[in-house]
Amino acid sequence: MEMNPEQNKARITAIGTYVPTRVMTNAELEQMVETSNEWILQRTGIHERRIAAEDQFTSDLAIAAVENLIHTYQKSVTDVDMILVATSTPDYPFPSVATQIQAHFGIEQAGALDLSATCAGFTYALHVANTMICSGLHQKVLVVAAETLSKVTDYTDRTTCILFGDGAGAVLVERDEKASGFHSFYQGSKGDGGIHVYRTGFSEKMFGRDLTATGCIVQNGREVYKWAATTIPKAMEEVVSRAGKSLEDVDWFIPHSANLRMIESICEKSDFPIEKTLVSMTHYGNTSAASIPLALDLGIQQGKVKNGDTLLLYGFGGGLVHAGLMLTWDVDGK
Repeated sequence: MEMNPEQNKARITAIGTYVPTRVMTNAELEQMVETSNEWILQRTGIHERRIAAEDQFTSDLAIAAVENLIHTYQKSVTDVDMILVATSTPDYPFPSVATQIQAHFGIEQAGALDLSATCAGFTYALHVANTMICSGLHQKVLVVAAETLSKVTDYTDRTTCILFGDGAGAVLVERDEKASGFHSFYQGSKGDGGIHVYRTGFSEKMFGRDLTATGCIVQNGREVYKWAATTIPKAMEEVVSRAGKSLEDVDWFIPHSANLRMIESICEKSDFPIEKTLVSMTHYGNTSAASIPLALDLGIQQGKVKNGDTLLLYGFGGGLVHAGLMLTWDVDGK
């Protein structure tokens, strides 16, 4: 729905990102499974991905992204009153990644919560942060999206191992009485489609059907592609219309970087120019919740995204869940 201007007092004020140093190229994957650089590029647009070290976990990537935010924008996080982390690959089932971030930075007064919405995690977490601030109950929320998908990737499965990489992104969402950054949102879910992309835990059945119980990501790429290519173009229209705008008013579209071919299909069906679309999968792979902040920060570093630009962020993935936001980019000190 459209945000009430009288209540909308939240704005993103800073961003930081981090990716591991190790690069896994398509050539390396050629030595692991029956595939080729040409096959991967043709179907996904991915050239390479970043892989966390054996002793490097989601909390390490998340903390590094927050440190990058602090350094780049000269920000403090010691006065944050809530930490939200979007991840489906936490270090442990519990304690949460959010509490590890809280401990590292010594933010004693902050609440700490992990949020699970897979590849839509960042947009869901942003929406939650915005509602917390607009309620008047919070002033400054640290939103982090971080994944170490390499640790749950089956490197004998040629259909999934070519896709996934590791990375993290963080933003500060702060109360601002004068400038509102969030304009509208739209979200939805299709739970019966969860069978098409999952990772098993305690249960090895879903809706009475047996699952592939490897503990790694299992995906029916064709079905997920069909769902996203059908659902997201309509959802994009809904987000902008709720803000009283059209897609022509969007300066940059930043979707979840699942697969370049999927993004091309979404843009074609929504008649949105691919030239105004930012992605991160080309060199980072599919980083699930982290893919949108990584693409956004790349756009900033490349001089594309500037203060005053209108952004349309849209996350979608396992669940099946999706969430989109229309906002104005207006960070501090840039």
